[in-house]
Amino acid sequence: MSLEIHADRSQRALVHGAELPWVPSPEPGVDRRMLERSGDEVAVASSIVRYAPGSAFHAHTHGLGEEFIVLEGVFSDESGDFPAGTYVRNPPGSAHAPASRPGCVIFVKLRQMQAQEIHSVRVSAVDRIWKPGDIAGHERALLYSQGSMSVALEHLAPGGQLPARAVAGGEEIFVLEGELRLLEADRPILKAWSWLRQPGSQQPGIVSETGALWWVKRGHLP
Repeated sequence: MSLEIHADRSQRALVHGAELPWVPSPEPGVDRRMLERSGDEVAVASSIVRYAPGSAFHAHTHGLGEEFIVLEGVFSDESGDFPAGTYVRNPPGSAHAPASRPGCVIFVKLRQMQAQEIHSVRVSAVDRIWKPGDIAGHERALLYSQGSMSVALEHLAPGGQLPARAVAGGEEIFVLEGELRLLEADRPILKAWSWLRQPGSQQPGIVSETGALWWVKRGHLP
C-alpha cells in the first residue's frame, strides 16, 4: 500500500524531524523518521534514518538515485566509510549494501534525481570550501550543482539575518545545528532536524539568534 506523507511537492511543508517517532524499517536495527513519502518500500522519500551499532541494510539498487548527509556516527558501504558531515550522491542505477559498525544517523532523499545523472559524489567535512555569502556572518559551501539545481551547506552567525530572496525552482532546508526563524506572518522556528520545503520563487527572510548551520537544495521543485 502506498504511503503518502507531504507527497505533493508543489506544496509547502514544514516538519520538525526531532519530534517524530522512529518507525521500524524492514531491516532490524534500522529505523526512520519520515518527512515526505510517496510509495511503499520503493518510494520518493525524504527521511531521517538511524542505524543501530552493527546494523546493516540488504543490498539494493537506487532506480532514481539517492543523496544523503551523515548527521551522526559513521555510515559505511562498499565504497568507504563516511563520518558525520559527509555528503554523498549515488546516481540512478547505483547499488550498495549500507551498514554501520558504530551506528549512525543520516538525512536521506530517495528517487529525486534525473535519470541522466551518472556521477557519484563524496564530499567530506574537511574538503568543503566555505565562501562568504550574501551578508556579513553568512557563509556557503557548495556540495553539488547541475544546471539550475544546487546543494550546499550554509552557516549564519548569531544575530545574522538573510533578507527575503527570489529562488527559481524553490528550495528545501534541513537544519543541522542551531535555530532559524522565518520572517513571515507566524514567524515559525526551525530547530535541529527541522525540514522545510518551499516551492515557488519567493523565499522569506531568515534570522538566527543562536547561529545556525543548515543543508539547502535549490532549483528543483515545481
